[in-house]
Amino acid sequence: MKSDNSALDERILILTPHGRDAEVIYQFLLRSGFGCGAVTNFDAMVNELSAGAGACVIAEETLQDSSTRQLITWLSSQEPWSDFPFVVLISKGSNIAGSAASSTFDQLGNVVLLERPLNSETLRSAAASALRGRRRQYEARNILQDRMLATEKLRDSQAQLLQLNETLESRIEERTRALAQANDRLMNEVIERERVQQAMVQFQKMEAMGRLTGGIAHDFNNLLNVIQGSMDLILLLSKDDIARRKAEVARRACERGGKLTGQLLAYSRNQRLDLRSTDVLALFEGVRELMKTSLGSLIELEFEMDHQLEFVMADKNQMEMALLNLAINARDAMPSGGKLTVKACRAMPPEGLLPPGKYGLISVTDTGHGIAPNILAKVFEPFFTTKGVGKGTGLGLSQVYGMAQQSGGTARVSSEMGVGTTIEIWLRSAEDFTDTDKQGLVPVLRLVTTGTRILVVEDDDSVRQSMVESLEALGYEVSQAPDGETGLRELRREKPDLMITDYLMPGMTGAKLVDIANQEFPGLPMIIATGYADMEAIDQVIEGHAILRKPFQLIELASSVDQALRRHADHPQH
Repeated sequence: MKSDNSALDERILILTPHGRDAEVIYQFLLRSGFGCGAVTNFDAMVNELSAGAGACVIAEETLQDSSTRQLITWLSSQEPWSDFPFVVLISKGSNIAGSAASSTFDQLGNVVLLERPLNSETLRSAAASALRGRRRQYEARNILQDRMLATEKLRDSQAQLLQLNETLESRIEERTRALAQANDRLMNEVIERERVQQAMVQFQKMEAMGRLTGGIAHDFNNLLNVIQGSMDLILLLSKDDIARRKAEVARRACERGGKLTGQLLAYSRNQRLDLRSTDVLALFEGVRELMKTSLGSLIELEFEMDHQLEFVMADKNQMEMALLNLAINARDAMPSGGKLTVKACRAMPPEGLLPPGKYGLISVTDTGHGIAPNILAKVFEPFFTTKGVGKGTGLGLSQVYGMAQQSGGTARVSSEMGVGTTIEIWLRSAEDFTDTDKQGLVPVLRLVTTGTRILVVEDDDSVRQSMVESLEALGYEVSQAPDGETGLRELRREKPDLMITDYLMPGMTGAKLVDIANQEFPGLPMIIATGYADMEAIDQVIEGHAILRKPFQLIELASSVDQALRRHADHPQH
């Protein structure tokens, strides 16, 4: 290795232990520009030589000591390029050949003899000559080291080239395989991007359809609400049996119209489930004709009812939509005809599927072509569909699953290719709920005789008038306002016992009115009536208040008002 300390490599070590020779030589060499150092014995000299030196000045008499063996050992361990120089000071007239030091001279090798007494110029010349020789050795050392490094690098390069030649074919194969994998990933990303884009287009289409149907449904629900309210008043007040029968027919038509708008909005709005104790037999009877019409004449429809199961906790409208969705999917799976069986029974879910409790199972089984095993686990994913472009949204089964989950149950699918498919909807049995829970779910028509005052805020004149007449017929004192700003002024003029406000109004919306009323009149019970609403906006202000969905029957209006007033009486706020 090249030395990192040139001063040490070129210093002259002095070993003349007798008299003042060491000090005189040391001072002379320093004045002459040489680096030097004095040592007292061979042990010290060997230590200094290991640290670095360019030459040594040694007195002849020191070589007669047996301790020179350490120096000889150090010399024998020199690297091949090194021939360390010594300047030996001998006495005048010394017989070198016959002396005890003659054998040591041979072992030292590179020796220059100077006779004492010393001439200063002779000493300077000998020291300079010894250092010049040592420097050439250092140059040889450096050349050898450079050649060794070059040889080592050449050897490494040859090994790398040999390895490259040996592995070139495998590296080409590996690179080709990596490029193929990258191409596959790229193609998969392109396919996935196209799928996501198609899903986004479908989502945007559904969102636009939701906004369109939302506006239509709002006005349509208002019209239905006027008709519904009028029919309920006729049924409540009229004694004419013919008029009552006609009103009942019109009322049922309004109910069907309300279901229609609910179905139109189901795909696009933020839906809140209205969980009630639902009669499964009545549910089947209500949806039978719609399912039969949707299936067509080639498919046989059969209902099987286990009468041990009577009531389940469900949103009736959402369950009807789910059954209709399943019927349409079954129809598409049986293009040449077949059989669809809808079955309801009390059942115990498999372990781990649902929390412990009593459940009802509603299953829909078709005899269609079935679902391939590799896609069976994906059928409940949103936007997943096996139907052709334009033939399905991929939302039907995901809505069924979401509805079942929100209801406290779940949905499962099983299928066999060429045999058919069964969709299971697990719902909680109403037996797990107390009578008090069920009673809160059943509307009660109650006439009042107290002076309870209600404020109705509604921008549609016909709807507002119908609500006012209905509430007055129930015995309430009613004031009214055509918009949110007027309603707020009426509130501030005379605080009512209850406020009913429409949600979607020009200017100040019902949600904004409720928000202000909550701040100015804490504890005032309120009901938001809506046929189409942003449920997230309502949720921000709803707190302990109620939502009344249009079109509503008189009995539902009466029940909502009665429950709101009772909650306020049981939990007054100050």
